[in-house]
Amino acid sequence: MYAPLHPDPALPPVRINLYSDTQTRPTAAMKAAMVEAEVGDEQAGLDPTVNALCERMASLLGKEAAMFLPSGTMCNQIAIITHCRPGDEILAHGTSHILTSEGGGAAALAGAQITPLPGPGGQFDAAAVRAALRPRTRNAPPQALLEVEQTANAGGGTIWPLAVLNEVAAIAQEAGLATHMDGARLMNAVVATGIPAREMAAGYDSVWLDFTKGLGAPLGAVLAGSRDFIDAAWKWKQRMGGAMRQAGICAAACLYALDHHVDRLAEDHDNAKALARGLAQIPGLTVEAPETNLVFFDTRGTGLTAAELYARVRSHGVNFSISSTHRGRACTHLDVTRAQIDEALQVIRAALA
Repeated sequence: MYAPLHPDPALPPVRINLYSDTQTRPTAAMKAAMVEAEVGDEQAGLDPTVNALCERMASLLGKEAAMFLPSGTMCNQIAIITHCRPGDEILAHGTSHILTSEGGGAAALAGAQITPLPGPGGQFDAAAVRAALRPRTRNAPPQALLEVEQTANAGGGTIWPLAVLNEVAAIAQEAGLATHMDGARLMNAVVATGIPAREMAAGYDSVWLDFTKGLGAPLGAVLAGSRDFIDAAWKWKQRMGGAMRQAGICAAACLYALDHHVDRLAEDHDNAKALARGLAQIPGLTVEAPETNLVFFDTRGTGLTAAELYARVRSHGVNFSISSTHRGRACTHLDVTRAQIDEALQVIRAALA
């Protein structure tokens, strides 16, 4: 996803920020929880707030252990480098974040290659996994890891059905591959379906949750897995400079988010549906029905590129992100109200009038 984010003095400030749920800002109550957090040396295992967060997340995700990291991308990269060795192969969807949006980290850091799997909505099925598996020979790269993304961002924020998650994981594990779930927006899937996170992640050796998206924390993600996996991952956290000191200030925001910002994700989903309905009524726009908080739309029928439409609405204080020449993405989150959805629709209608 991209869009010009650098301030342009010729443009008005952004009033309605549909660029991403990463644009959320901590609420006053979250900031107060951060100020009051009890802290210690996280690297030495002595920060009580970080420890409380990791224990809670291990339980939430159904794993033995967890560790706190600055970002979701670091969770993915540390998981990959823990599961894989140089020359290994990863099976992931062709639009997966680890393939398209992490700076080639799998190749640069782990020396692993990613083989893209096909499938609609950012998801692949059992047949795609079986087709990608091959006999282990001295000629072929060892297949080491299967990765899924719940929800599938570039696929439209779609939710992997539990049965498919379990089926593709079982096939991979039977073939000797480890499994990893990118759970950046996992709680969006949980709220939308009512299926607990631990059930969605049950077939996966490692899984993480991002707190900087719909959950509204200023930074932080938690990676979970077996005790042996987290022990090995900690070495890579240290090597990559992710070990921290009084990180409880940040972990407190994540704990606050778990207590106060999970159920309200349903509001974001409702706002996304309202936005999609409104966009679909604008001549020339083709809209993908949202399953969670991401609304993708195609501008081809308007005669404009997504970037050209972006420029028009940005001049009125509204923004969104651009995923390809004619595909835009609008993302709802806790800093976007229903009234702002209605106003954004008015701006977009006027821009295309």
